[in-house]
Amino acid sequence: MKKLRIHNFHVKDVVFGEKTKYENEILYINKEEALNFIKEDKHITSLDIEIAKPGEDIRIVPVKEAVEPRARKDGRAAFPGVTGELAPCGEGDLYALKGVSVLGVGMHWGSFGDGLVDMSGEGQKYTIYGELINICLVADTDEEFERYEQQKKNRAIRWASHKFSEYLAKTVLEQTTNDIEEYNFEAVRNRKAEIEKLPSVVLVMQPQSQMEEMGYNDLIYGWDLNHYVPSFVNPNEILDGAIISGSFMPASSKWSTYDMQNFPTIKELYKEHGKSLNFLGVILSNLNVSLEQKERSAIFVANLAKALGADGAIVTEEGYGNPDTDYIRCIVALEDVGVKVVGISNECTGRDGASQPLVVLDEKADALVSTGNVSEMIELPAAKKVIGELQSLARDGLSGGWADDEILGPSVRKDGSIIMENNAMFCGDAIAGWSIKTMKEF
Repeated sequence: MKKLRIHNFHVKDVVFGEKTKYENEILYINKEEALNFIKEDKHITSLDIEIAKPGEDIRIVPVKEAVEPRARKDGRAAFPGVTGELAPCGEGDLYALKGVSVLGVGMHWGSFGDGLVDMSGEGQKYTIYGELINICLVADTDEEFERYEQQKKNRAIRWASHKFSEYLAKTVLEQTTNDIEEYNFEAVRNRKAEIEKLPSVVLVMQPQSQMEEMGYNDLIYGWDLNHYVPSFVNPNEILDGAIISGSFMPASSKWSTYDMQNFPTIKELYKEHGKSLNFLGVILSNLNVSLEQKERSAIFVANLAKALGADGAIVTEEGYGNPDTDYIRCIVALEDVGVKVVGISNECTGRDGASQPLVVLDEKADALVSTGNVSEMIELPAAKKVIGELQSLARDGLSGGWADDEILGPSVRKDGSIIMENNAMFCGDAIAGWSIKTMKEF
């Protein structure tokens, strides 16, 4: 049995102070020391740290990454293969700061996969990050080779977000808390008879991995998931930082690293384990480019699920468009071997809601959960303060934004108000399972 214990330290406020510390549910940050730590990466040429709190009239864009601060006592990295040497994860003691995230934000240049977060008003409800205290690393880098590219790797800013998150979480390593989450992953064989009698369910995750050039995709233990083939994974590993988010995927469809660390669907399956179902674990799949690759992965997933004895599966994809083919083919392959499937994804039905929601459909995919339409139009008033650069929404090819439209005009108006597609809302469709959206019938 592999037991993961997450020691949760709740943060009610974040302020700058003389010493970086956690005391009485307040996180204090020595800004000068923090800046110097992050600037150890010479690729970061300009940097500021700003704090954005729920209820403040603040708009943040372009957001590239979100990470929950976490660290360990035993010397292992919070993100193995990224912030430190490779080591197994999924068990042991992990220390986490809750209610806060580190956001990697571009000082100027946005990207296809970057998004927007509002901390108050109408826009706040579109993403969970509007409800968190966000420690924003607002940075520019020397990665000029990709500055004007629509798709950027954003390596320096993303890596800084992970390293700084670990830096902050070390403030609680010598403290104790009564809030400890425990995740006990039992071997799939020889579970208790009363558990074996329950329907067996596996979660199939399809993280972003379709870019053939390295540096854009999600990573597992620091390894580009484009190299990956579907495999059985202990769910604790995912909750414990084995996977970090990539830079490629329209923002509303992304799984940030914060999402991976707290993957709600995994946590819900754990809650139901031994009650209504037998949670077998995770089949971690991939997203591919060619149809042959997609079919091969679907076969692998179905064979793994069958070998595990799964009665049912939840399949969830990070993204839409091309990945819809992987998603649906995987669902069909599972149904073909007798595994009943529920799918979770967003959809692209167009601004008028009249287009086909997924690129590929099949009659066997008959239990699908939609977390939102990427093309839904969102119109928001100007914010009092912008962290980052508002014009990046229109200028830099952020999914959901545009420089000009013959009918709608520019995404960013002269008065600072904006109009955009839901596509640009950072992790807004919450495919990991956070979503507060609901369906209405007319």
